Amino acid sequence: MTEERQTESAGEEPALFPQGTEAMGVLQDRGLDRLYERPEKEGEKASGIRWGGLSRRSYAFFVDILVLFLFFSLLSYLAYVGYRVGLSAHDRSLTGDNLKFFLQLLLFAWIALSVGYFVLFHGMGGQTVGKWLLGLRVVGANQGPISYSQSLIRCIGYVLSGLFGLGFLWILLSREKRGWHDFLARTWVVHERLPKTLED
Repeated sequence: MTEERQTESAGEEPALFPQGTEAMGVLQDRGLDRLYERPEKEGEKASGIRWGGLSRRSYAFFVDILVLFLFFSLLSYLAYVGYRVGLSAHDRSLTGDNLKFFLQLLLFAWIALSVGYFVLFHGMGGQTVGKWLLGLRVVGANQGPISYSQSLIRCIGYVLSGLFGLGFLWILLSREKRGWHDFLARTWVVHERLPKTLED
């Protein structure tokens, strides 16, 4: 009686899969180990990207608003002084109608300054002052730079995201932490990669 028959007579079932090093050899021969090679590489690639979360982006936005407020306050003061000097040069005094017109000009200037600030800085390098301080950058597909048109669309998208704050809260639900303005402009916000000397 052979060993194989002895095993069956002892009531032991024959092994369905090879064991030990023999099993590894069979898997490699069949190419099954390649099934796990690609997902592992994709996982490593995905883990290398750190998306900008809502809290950090909120801090960066607060810094940007502060920068805009300080800059706009200085411009408003200079514009007010120039406006009063211009009225005096024409023998006119500051009245309610003049002040109303001046405030309308300031409102238009504030909107233009804010839009220009975000469009210019995001279009140039993907970073405003706030994002630079917080280590964030706005990128496009394949983590490349975004265009000025994307930056403008993204800025307009702030209005859509600002509806009851739902577009900004969507960052908490999105896997890649994107708001509605990001989807609209096809942009992402990522953490800046630190130099290797700082990573150690």
